[in-house]
Amino acid sequence: MRSLPYLTVIIALTGAAEALAAQPTLRPALSGRATSVVTLAVPRDPAQPAAQPAAAPTTPPITIALDYGQPHLRGRTLHTDSLVPYGTPWRTGANDPTTLTTGVDLVVGGATLPAGKYVLYTIPSRDDWKLIIQKSAGQTAEYDPKHDVARVDLRRQSLTEPVESLTMWLIPSSAPGKARGELRLAWGRTVVSTDWSVK
Repeated sequence: MRSLPYLTVIIALTGAAEALAAQPTLRPALSGRATSVVTLAVPRDPAQPAAQPAAAPTTPPITIALDYGQPHLRGRTLHTDSLVPYGTPWRTGANDPTTLTTGVDLVVGGATLPAGKYVLYTIPSRDDWKLIIQKSAGQTAEYDPKHDVARVDLRRQSLTEPVESLTMWLIPSSAPGKARGELRLAWGRTVVSTDWSVK
């Protein structure tokens, strides 16, 4: 009678293996989503006593966030008509539009952006890149100039080692004064950037 539990376990394992074998083969998506977030907070005055956690009012954090589809080269040449053509507005990512959402008025590359949600495109070229900032209006990946808010020149550098996956960062500065930093994008052998700061 002691063999009955063992027989039950073997039958259960066999059934689970057959169920797994019957499932379709799983494959990774060709691109994913990625985000870069900067959280803004008011530094505590060291001269003030620490607030009691129960009595302190809670203020939701203020954030600046980039959200984008992250494609990968996978052996492809970056600047081609079918991937990232020169001289044409590019959605700056894969699938859905790339968005910049800010809870505070922001200056990006000299352009003032009131708090809100924006869609980003870039125009790549062999020498210079431009960042196109649009007010978010439910647009798809197709570029429509009627939503343009600003165009910003981007600094460009060449990389010795290629970056396999499109990567974007909001890099905060640790310098005193207003919150500021750098918006940076890298893919292939190119990295482009501009400055951002709280207005």
